[in-house]
Amino acid sequence: MNSVELFAGAGGLGMGLHLAGFVPLEVVEWDRYCCDTIRENKARHHSLVADWPLTCADVRNVDFRRYEGKLDLISGGPPCQPFSLGGKHRAYADERDMFPEAIRAIREARPKAFVFENVKGLTRVAFRNYFEYLKLQMEHPELVAHPDEDWTEHLSRLERHHTGGSRDGLHYRVVARVLNAANYGVPQRRERVVFVGFRDDLNIEWSFPAETHSLDALLWDQCRSDEYWERHRVPKKQRVLSARMRARAEKLDARPATAAWLTVRDALQGLPDPEREPLLALGWLNHRFQPGARIYPGHTGSPLDEPAKTLKAGVHGVPGGENMLLRPDGTVRYFTVRESARLQTFPDDFLFHGSWSETMRQLGNAVPVRLAEIVGRDIARHLGAS
Repeated sequence: MNSVELFAGAGGLGMGLHLAGFVPLEVVEWDRYCCDTIRENKARHHSLVADWPLTCADVRNVDFRRYEGKLDLISGGPPCQPFSLGGKHRAYADERDMFPEAIRAIREARPKAFVFENVKGLTRVAFRNYFEYLKLQMEHPELVAHPDEDWTEHLSRLERHHTGGSRDGLHYRVVARVLNAANYGVPQRRERVVFVGFRDDLNIEWSFPAETHSLDALLWDQCRSDEYWERHRVPKKQRVLSARMRARAEKLDARPATAAWLTVRDALQGLPDPEREPLLALGWLNHRFQPGARIYPGHTGSPLDEPAKTLKAGVHGVPGGENMLLRPDGTVRYFTVRESARLQTFPDDFLFHGSWSETMRQLGNAVPVRLAEIVGRDIARHLGAS
């Protein structure tokens, strides 16, 4: 199945979709560091990106009309700073909002389907009207704003068109949901809003894949059966969980049918500690100790035996205390780039280009590869059956 990937970043969404069976005809990214990461892995013949036709350019200068009738999917993660809880929350007043370009790509290429993701902050009450505006534009991409029409006026016109019953021209059936990556086997509590649309003429009925993992299943394995600790060979005196987690576990009557959430310990299994085993760490890509980690209010790190907190990119590099490991003994250190890549489910042979802060920015903006693959496989299955 053919696709075009926009705002590719370091490639997490595109790699997951590639694993799901989509072959990109073009991959567009403007950030030079992300482009260098993709180029470096292409040069190393990494199987997931070796054949990617990479365009390092501003998406606003890309003409998508040449793909009309050729695409099964358009995908991407439009820059999220306008909506990020860590950003300045300017939304529609922010020149970095690239959703208009994503919608233009849909309008020009007319793909069978699309998938876009963004930060959970887009669903905040303050942005709710703009969220609805984006969704209606995706559903009716040919109903463009007039030159003298502001976004609220355009929203009203879209609402009238949407409720008017007319379905001439290009239309999509769009669903959107906040997905927690931990519920799909990613060792990180990472919530993103995902939009999926299918072209109206395909008559596809679709819903997001069912969640496969849960916190309660993890707590059962940690507090009731001890299976988690035994699997990792953790002595009883080192089995540290918060009182809140233990109290929740006590309320469980039976183990849930889902798999257990994956933890930081699960994700880092097999990797040497870069602080305590620096020579062994040299044998791994991007696995170098970064000094300077410290705890301060609101930044306490990720406990070893829970999924990681959301990895963050930050407005000016990496926030000091969020992207770090909290050991059971209370000590902390920064996650290495390789450990962060594990938490984002990138393969171990994928090399990140740039300094620690730059590569952590790439990872903080990425879509977990595993989550992208799960959503992508279900989209591909429905397209194949249409």
